[in-house]
Amino acid sequence: MTATPKTLSILRRCSVAPASDAAEQRLPLTYFDMLWLYFHPIERLLFYKHPCSAADFTKTIAPHLESSLSQTLRHYLPLAGNLLYPLDSGMPELRYFSGDSVAVTFAESNRDPADFDYLTGNQPREADDFHLFVPKLPESTTDSESGCRKSPLLAIQVTHFPEIGIAIGVTNHHVAGDASSIVGFLKAWSSTAKLGGEAEFAPPFYDRSVLKDPTGRTELYWNQMRSLKFGESKPGAITPTNKVRATFILQKTDIEKLKKPVMEREPDSNSIHISSFTVATAYFWWCTDRSAAEAGDQIGDEVAEYFGFAADARSRTDPPLAAAYFGNCVGFVLAESRHGVIKGEEGFLVAAKVVGQVIRDKVNRKGELLSDADEWVVKFGPLLGSRAFGVAGSPKFDVYGVDFGWGKAAKFESVSIDGDPNASISLCKSRDFEGGLELGVSMSKRAVDAFATAFYHGLKKTL
Repeated sequence: MTATPKTLSILRRCSVAPASDAAEQRLPLTYFDMLWLYFHPIERLLFYKHPCSAADFTKTIAPHLESSLSQTLRHYLPLAGNLLYPLDSGMPELRYFSGDSVAVTFAESNRDPADFDYLTGNQPREADDFHLFVPKLPESTTDSESGCRKSPLLAIQVTHFPEIGIAIGVTNHHVAGDASSIVGFLKAWSSTAKLGGEAEFAPPFYDRSVLKDPTGRTELYWNQMRSLKFGESKPGAITPTNKVRATFILQKTDIEKLKKPVMEREPDSNSIHISSFTVATAYFWWCTDRSAAEAGDQIGDEVAEYFGFAADARSRTDPPLAAAYFGNCVGFVLAESRHGVIKGEEGFLVAAKVVGQVIRDKVNRKGELLSDADEWVVKFGPLLGSRAFGVAGSPKFDVYGVDFGWGKAAKFESVSIDGDPNASISLCKSRDFEGGLELGVSMSKRAVDAFATAFYHGLKKTL
C-alpha cells in the first residue's frame, strides 16, 4: 500500500509564550554549541493512537496542549527565544526576551484513515509523506537594534487524524541543545500535559560557567566556523527526497546472537566494548556495505569508510556537568575501516571490533573523549565528503516514554535523517520488545530493499 495524496488542512497557527513571562535570559554559546551553528534542523515525529472527534481535538486537546506547552516553557525559556548571530562583531548567543514565543501549528489530515497505519508501520514508506507533519523553523530575521541575525530555535506542529490519532512534530535548531536536552523538554511537556501540576521532572540546568574552557575552544571554533563561510543554516531535506523510510527491529534475542561471535572472537572483556549499541551499529554498517552493489553503488574495496557517532560528555567533563545540563554536550567518536573489509564475510566482526575499540579508548577511558577537541573542526570537517555513516539518537533516550496521556507513541520517526547525504540511522529503544532496538533508515527504494535482504539473511545465518 502507498499513501494517498498529501492533503492537510491548517486549523490554526499561533505563538505560544512561556507562562509567567520572564524579562530576559541570555546564554553564551559553549564550544559544544558552536559546532552546530550551521547544521540542518532536527525533526522528530511522534504518532499516537488516540481516537477523537474534530470537535474534541479543537475544543479540548489543542487548547490543553497549548496551555501545557506554555507552562513547560517557563522552565525552558531558551527554546522560546532565538539564536542571535552577530553580523559584525561579537559572539553568537541564545537569548530569550519578553514577548518571544514558539510557533505552533494545529492541523488536520484529510488523508484516507488507513494512512495512519501505513505511516506508523515498519515497511518501506515514501519519505516525503512524513515532511507534511513536521514544521519548518520560522525564517531568520535581521534585528537592526542588536546588529544580529535572529533565528528561532523551536517549532511545533500537532496534526489530528480524525477518529484515529494525533501526530506531534517537533523541529529544533541543533544549536539549542542535543538529543538529551530536547528529549528532556519533550518529556517535561508530555508529563505536564498528562499530570498537570503533579508533573515531576528535573529542571534544566543552565549555568554554563561550570563548563571549563582553558584552551579557548569557544573562540577557536567561532573563528573556524566563520572562516568556513557556511552562511545560513542548512534547510534540511529538500523534497522530493527520492527516498523511502523503513524500520528494522533487533529484538533482545537478535542482539544476544550478534554479541556471541564478537565475544568469542574477543574473549578478553577489556579488549573492546561490547554492548547493544556496538553490535547494532556494526550490523547496520555491515549490511549497508554487503548490499551496496545490489543497491547500485559501485565502491572500490580500498575506499576508506567512517562510522561516526556522538557520545554524551556531561559525565566526562572536568568537573562533570549535571545530567540535566541544557545545551549541547557531546563528543565526537569515529571508527574507520575500508569498504572491502566491511563488506566481507567477517565484516560484521571487523566493524564490531573497530566500533568497540573506539568506545573503549575514546568514550570509556577517562579524559580521552575531549582530548582532541581543539582539532574537531579541522579533523572531521574534511570527512563530510567521504563515505561516512552516522547515528541519530541513542538507546539511552526512551522517546516512546514521551506520553501526553494517550499511552506510548504508536511510532517514532527521526525525519531529519532524510537530509543526510550518506546512509545514516536513527536508533532508539524498541516500543514493543523489551531490550530491543529500532533502527530507522532513509535510503533509495532500491537501497532499502537490498539492505533488508542483507539484514534478514544475516540474522538467519550464524555470523
